[in-house]
Amino acid sequence: MPDPTPLPAPRRLRLSVGAAIVLGLVVLSVAVGLGILRGQSAPTESVSLPAGAADAGDGGDPGSSSGEIYVHVLGEVEHPGLYVLDLDARLVDAIAAAGGTTDAADLTAINLARVLADGEQILVPALGASTTPSAGASGDDLVDLNSADQAALETLPRIGPALAERIIAWRDENGRFRSIDDLLAVPGIGEKLLEGIRDAVRV
Repeated sequence: MPDPTPLPAPRRLRLSVGAAIVLGLVVLSVAVGLGILRGQSAPTESVSLPAGAADAGDGGDPGSSSGEIYVHVLGEVEHPGLYVLDLDARLVDAIAAAGGTTDAADLTAINLARVLADGEQILVPALGASTTPSAGASGDDLVDLNSADQAALETLPRIGPALAERIIAWRDENGRFRSIDDLLAVPGIGEKLLEGIRDAVRV
């Protein structure tokens, strides 16, 4: 029996360097694609905010910067009386609330830009009446720090024109003197000077 013809040896597949690179890129692309699909299919976690957190930036306490003051407006205004104004109201606001001034009002005797204080009494004087005792001294012969003009203030011991102007300027900027000790906030007035005029003034 004749010998069978030997089979040819199997050929090994040889890849060129370029083909190997292409094959590697294909495998990498498949792996990346599978990863993306897995990421898309994964459930997404939801983060819940604590109750009220969404309102935290809405401005806080709505009444933190609000307030009201009561003032009594008298004198040459159309409707004298008690009025409720905003906390930062000025004298012009009080006069406007009272219906404005009459034709007899002396607007040169008052500071329309002055900041008001709670519980203040505002007297709008008539023309020619700004130098009457009501504009400087009270009925008990004490000088009222909240209504005295410069001439009345200069009647106090050791209070000259400069200090009188500073007292009025402080009053215009800060509102009423709430106590006699508030005079210490006026530049040029110290403890010794204050004690010398304490019994001659009132608020």
